[in-house]
Amino acid sequence: MSSPKTIVVLTLAVVLLAAGFFAWPRFASWLAERVGPGNSLLSSTPDEIDGARRSLGDLVLIGRPGRALDYRRAAFGAAWDDVDGNGCNQRDDVLLRDLLKDRPYSLGRQRECSHDVLAGTWIDPYTGAEIVLTDAKQRDQAQSVQIDHIVPLLAAWRYGAREWTDQQRLRFANDLANLVAAGGEANQSKGGSDAAEWRPVRAAQCGYAVRYVTVKHTYGLTSDAVEKAALADMLATCP
Repeated sequence: MSSPKTIVVLTLAVVLLAAGFFAWPRFASWLAERVGPGNSLLSSTPDEIDGARRSLGDLVLIGRPGRALDYRRAAFGAAWDDVDGNGCNQRDDVLLRDLLKDRPYSLGRQRECSHDVLAGTWIDPYTGAEIVLTDAKQRDQAQSVQIDHIVPLLAAWRYGAREWTDQQRLRFANDLANLVAAGGEANQSKGGSDAAEWRPVRAAQCGYAVRYVTVKHTYGLTSDAVEKAALADMLATCP
Protein backbone atom coordinates (compact mmCIF):
# COMPACT_ATOMS: atom_id res chain seq x y z
CA MET A 1 0.00 0.00 0.00
CA SER A 2 1.40 3.39 -0.99
CA SER A 3 2.26 5.89 1.73
CA PRO A 4 0.40 9.25 1.91
CA LYS A 5 3.64 11.03 0.92
CA THR A 6 4.00 8.86 -2.18
CA ILE A 7 0.38 9.47 -3.17
CA VAL A 8 0.81 13.24 -2.81
CA VAL A 9 3.97 13.25 -4.95
CA LEU A 10 2.40 11.09 -7.68
CA THR A 11 -0.76 13.20 -7.69
CA LEU A 12 1.29 16.37 -8.01
CA ALA A 13 3.22 14.87 -10.91
CA VAL A 14 0.03 13.93 -12.75
CA VAL A 15 -1.51 17.36 -12.23
CA LEU A 16 1.57 19.22 -13.42
CA LEU A 17 2.06 17.00 -16.44
CA ALA A 18 -1.61 17.20 -17.40
CA ALA A 19 -1.40 20.96 -17.22
CA GLY A 20 1.61 20.94 -19.52
CA PHE A 21 3.54 22.96 -16.98
CA PHE A 22 6.55 20.61 -16.94
CA ALA A 23 8.04 18.27 -19.45
CA TRP A 24 9.03 15.09 -17.56
CA PRO A 25 12.81 15.77 -17.46
CA ARG A 26 12.17 19.22 -15.99
CA PHE A 27 9.71 17.83 -13.46
CA ALA A 28 12.14 15.09 -12.43
CA SER A 29 14.88 17.68 -11.95
CA TRP A 30 12.52 19.94 -9.98
CA LEU A 31 11.47 17.07 -7.73
CA ALA A 32 15.05 15.88 -7.15
CA GLU A 33 16.07 19.35 -6.05
CA ARG A 34 13.40 19.27 -3.35
CA VAL A 35 13.84 15.69 -2.20
CA GLY A 36 17.61 15.77 -2.64
CA PRO A 37 20.36 14.00 -0.72
CA GLY A 38 19.43 13.29 2.87
CA ASN A 39 22.86 13.42 4.50
CA SER A 40 22.77 16.38 6.88
CA LEU A 41 26.58 16.44 6.95
CA LEU A 42 26.56 18.39 3.70
CA SER A 43 23.69 20.66 4.66
CA SER A 44 24.79 24.20 5.49
CA THR A 45 23.60 26.96 7.77
CA PRO A 46 23.13 30.50 6.44
CA ASP A 47 26.28 31.57 8.30
CA GLU A 48 28.30 28.74 6.71
CA ILE A 49 27.01 29.69 3.27
CA ASP A 50 27.88 33.37 3.78
CA GLY A 51 31.29 32.38 5.11
CA ALA A 52 31.99 30.18 2.09
CA ARG A 53 31.04 32.98 -0.30
CA ARG A 54 33.46 35.31 1.46
CA SER A 55 36.17 32.66 1.59
CA LEU A 56 35.81 31.96 -2.13
CA GLY A 57 36.76 35.56 -2.81
CA ASP A 58 39.81 35.20 -0.59
CA LEU A 59 41.28 32.18 -2.38
CA VAL A 60 44.53 33.04 -4.15
CA LEU A 61 44.15 32.51 -7.90
CA ILE A 62 46.80 30.83 -10.03
CA GLY A 63 46.85 29.66 -13.62
CA ARG A 64 44.92 26.42 -14.08
CA PRO A 65 47.36 23.66 -13.04
CA GLY A 66 48.13 20.83 -15.41
CA ARG A 67 48.33 17.12 -14.71
CA ALA A 68 50.16 16.32 -11.50
CA LEU A 69 52.52 13.65 -12.78
CA ASP A 70 54.53 13.87 -9.56
CA TYR A 71 51.54 13.15 -7.30
CA ARG A 72 52.07 10.38 -4.72
CA ARG A 73 49.29 9.13 -2.45
CA ALA A 74 51.98 8.00 -0.01
CA ALA A 75 52.96 11.65 0.50
CA PHE A 76 49.76 12.03 2.55
CA GLY A 77 50.55 9.13 4.87
CA ALA A 78 48.86 5.80 5.41
CA ALA A 79 45.22 5.26 4.53
CA TRP A 80 43.70 5.21 7.06
CA ASP A 81 45.45 6.40 10.22
CA ASP A 82 44.27 6.79 13.82
CA VAL A 83 45.31 10.41 14.13
CA ASP A 84 43.17 11.17 17.20
CA GLY A 85 44.38 8.15 19.16
CA ASN A 86 40.89 6.79 19.94
CA GLY A 87 41.84 3.28 18.81
CA CYS A 88 39.85 3.52 15.57
CA ASN A 89 41.18 4.77 12.25
CA GLN A 90 39.54 7.65 10.42
CA ARG A 91 37.53 5.32 8.20
CA ASP A 92 35.91 3.76 11.28
CA ASP A 93 35.22 7.22 12.70
CA VAL A 94 33.59 8.51 9.51
CA LEU A 95 31.45 5.41 8.99
CA LEU A 96 30.10 5.75 12.52
CA ARG A 97 29.59 9.51 12.27
CA ASP A 98 27.69 9.35 8.97
CA LEU A 99 25.49 6.27 9.39
CA LEU A 100 21.79 6.83 10.02
CA LYS A 101 21.36 6.39 13.76
CA ASP A 102 17.57 5.99 13.44
CA ARG A 103 18.05 2.82 11.38
CA PRO A 104 19.30 -0.54 12.66
CA TYR A 105 23.07 -0.75 12.83
CA SER A 106 25.66 -2.97 14.44
CA LEU A 107 29.04 -2.19 15.99
CA GLY A 108 31.80 -4.52 17.07
CA ARG A 109 35.22 -4.32 18.61
CA GLN A 110 38.37 -4.87 16.57
CA ARG A 111 41.58 -4.74 18.61
CA GLU A 112 41.59 -1.26 20.19
CA CYS A 113 38.67 0.05 18.14
CA SER A 114 35.41 0.03 20.07
CA HIS A 115 33.20 1.13 17.17
CA ASP A 116 34.07 -1.10 14.24
CA VAL A 117 30.97 -0.70 12.05
CA LEU A 118 29.55 -4.09 11.02
CA ALA A 119 26.24 -3.05 9.46
CA GLY A 120 24.16 0.06 8.88
CA THR A 121 22.53 2.49 6.46
CA TRP A 122 24.07 5.55 4.82
CA ILE A 123 22.83 8.23 2.45
CA ASP A 124 25.22 9.09 -0.36
CA PRO A 125 25.60 12.88 0.07
CA TYR A 126 26.34 13.33 -3.64
CA THR A 127 23.36 11.46 -5.13
CA GLY A 128 20.85 10.96 -2.33
CA ALA A 129 20.94 7.17 -2.79
CA GLU A 130 20.36 5.01 0.27
CA ILE A 131 22.98 2.34 0.88
CA VAL A 132 22.40 -0.54 3.29
CA LEU A 133 25.21 -2.81 4.44
CA THR A 134 24.20 -6.01 6.20
CA ASP A 135 27.82 -7.17 6.43
CA ALA A 136 30.39 -4.38 6.16
CA LYS A 137 33.18 -6.96 6.23
CA GLN A 138 31.97 -8.56 3.01
CA ARG A 139 34.19 -7.03 0.32
CA ASP A 140 31.53 -6.31 -2.32
CA GLN A 141 29.28 -4.66 0.24
CA ALA A 142 32.09 -2.69 1.81
CA GLN A 143 32.98 -1.18 -1.56
CA SER A 144 29.51 0.34 -1.86
CA VAL A 145 30.32 2.81 0.95
CA GLN A 146 33.67 4.56 0.60
CA ILE A 147 35.35 7.41 2.44
CA ASP A 148 35.72 10.42 0.16
CA HIS A 149 37.97 13.45 0.50
CA ILE A 150 35.70 16.37 -0.40
CA VAL A 151 38.78 18.20 -1.67
CA PRO A 152 40.62 15.22 -3.20
CA LEU A 153 44.23 14.63 -2.28
CA LEU A 154 45.23 14.90 -5.94
CA ALA A 155 43.44 18.25 -6.25
CA ALA A 156 45.08 19.47 -3.05
CA TRP A 157 48.47 18.43 -4.45
CA ARG A 158 47.86 20.42 -7.64
CA TYR A 159 46.79 23.50 -5.69
CA GLY A 160 49.62 23.69 -3.18
CA ALA A 161 49.93 20.57 -1.02
CA ARG A 162 53.05 19.41 -2.88
CA GLU A 163 54.85 22.21 -1.00
CA TRP A 164 53.62 21.12 2.42
CA THR A 165 55.46 19.08 5.01
CA ASP A 166 54.59 15.40 5.45
CA GLN A 167 52.86 16.25 8.74
CA GLN A 168 50.67 18.89 7.09
CA ARG A 169 49.65 16.44 4.39
CA LEU A 170 48.88 13.73 6.97
CA ARG A 171 46.67 16.15 8.88
CA PHE A 172 44.83 17.15 5.70
CA ALA A 173 44.26 13.57 4.57
CA ASN A 174 42.69 12.65 7.92
CA ASP A 175 40.77 15.82 8.72
CA LEU A 176 37.17 14.81 9.46
CA ALA A 177 36.00 18.15 8.03
CA ASN A 178 37.23 16.96 4.63
CA LEU A 179 35.91 13.39 4.87
CA VAL A 180 32.47 11.97 4.12
CA ALA A 181 31.03 8.48 3.68
CA ALA A 182 29.90 8.37 0.04
CA GLY A 183 28.52 5.83 -2.39
CA GLY A 184 31.22 3.81 -4.13
CA GLU A 185 30.06 4.75 -7.64
CA ALA A 186 29.97 8.46 -6.84
CA ASN A 187 33.37 8.32 -5.18
CA GLN A 188 34.92 6.50 -8.12
CA SER A 189 33.35 8.94 -10.57
CA LYS A 190 34.70 11.90 -8.59
CA GLY A 191 38.19 10.45 -8.15
CA GLY A 192 40.80 13.18 -7.91
CA SER A 193 38.72 15.75 -9.80
CA ASP A 194 38.57 19.33 -8.64
CA ALA A 195 35.34 21.33 -8.44
CA ALA A 196 35.61 22.42 -12.08
CA GLU A 197 35.84 18.82 -13.28
CA TRP A 198 33.09 17.13 -11.25
CA ARG A 199 29.84 18.08 -9.53
CA PRO A 200 27.29 16.14 -7.47
CA VAL A 201 23.59 16.26 -8.32
CA ARG A 202 22.21 19.78 -8.21
CA ALA A 203 20.48 19.31 -4.86
CA ALA A 204 23.86 18.55 -3.25
CA GLN A 205 25.89 21.29 -4.91
CA CYS A 206 25.37 23.94 -2.24
CA GLY A 207 26.64 21.80 0.64
CA TYR A 208 29.44 20.34 -1.45
CA ALA A 209 30.68 23.78 -2.53
CA VAL A 210 30.44 25.17 1.01
CA ARG A 211 32.59 22.32 2.36
CA TYR A 212 35.01 22.44 -0.57
CA VAL A 213 35.63 26.18 -0.27
CA THR A 214 35.86 26.04 3.52
CA VAL A 215 38.49 23.29 3.40
CA LYS A 216 40.52 25.09 0.73
CA HIS A 217 40.42 28.33 2.69
CA THR A 218 41.33 26.63 5.97
CA TYR A 219 44.42 25.03 4.45
CA GLY A 220 45.46 27.98 2.30
CA LEU A 221 45.04 26.08 -0.97
CA THR A 222 44.86 28.10 -4.15
CA SER A 223 42.26 28.03 -6.93
CA ASP A 224 41.98 29.16 -10.54
CA ALA A 225 39.44 31.10 -12.57
CA VAL A 226 37.71 27.99 -13.97
CA GLU A 227 37.36 26.27 -10.61
CA LYS A 228 36.33 29.49 -8.88
CA ALA A 229 33.58 30.06 -11.45
CA ALA A 230 32.31 26.52 -10.93
CA LEU A 231 32.25 26.98 -7.15
CA ALA A 232 30.45 30.32 -7.47
CA ASP A 233 27.88 28.65 -9.70
CA MET A 234 27.30 25.88 -7.14
CA LEU A 235 27.10 28.36 -4.25
CA ALA A 236 24.42 30.20 -6.25
CA THR A 237 22.19 27.15 -5.71
CA CYS A 238 22.22 27.83 -1.95
CA PRO A 239 19.07 29.33 -0.46
